[in-house]
Amino acid sequence: MKKKSEAELLHRMAAYCSTAERCVQEIEKKLTSSGATPEITERIISRLVKEKFIDETRFTRSFVHDKLRYNKWGKIKIGYELREKNIPASLTAEALEQIDAEEYRSILLDLLKNKKKTTKGKDERDRFNKLLRFALGKGFESKDSLPLLKQLFNTGDYADDLE
Repeated sequence: MKKKSEAELLHRMAAYCSTAERCVQEIEKKLTSSGATPEITERIISRLVKEKFIDETRFTRSFVHDKLRYNKWGKIKIGYELREKNIPASLTAEALEQIDAEEYRSILLDLLKNKKKTTKGKDERDRFNKLLRFALGKGFESKDSLPLLKQLFNTGDYADDLE
């Protein structure tokens, strides 16, 4: 395999960043797999950041928006994935705070309603617990999930056993 020049790698990474929002970690991985040295990688990334091809604030906002609306993930899961991408906690917190509470609640309620239709259990308590685990697995907090589940099941009895 022919080794690529720094200029060619820069051009490729700029094109890669143009197709979607990217974070520094994604570019580092791509450059490392292309055989770039750490020095070249650092120079290319700093140039991409300087020329606004990479903007982690923009990336974080976009990531939160997309994962909430399209993947139906909760704040916990989104935050975890951003930590995995080495996004600073301050940017993550800021982006998560911008989530509209009503939209967040609506997405969770729709998820739970749809899942309730297909969830089977030996009794209502079992179904309630399965739906709670489902919501937690999608990254939603129990403080958001429990009131909606109580509403769906028209009772508050089941959640009291969990505390």
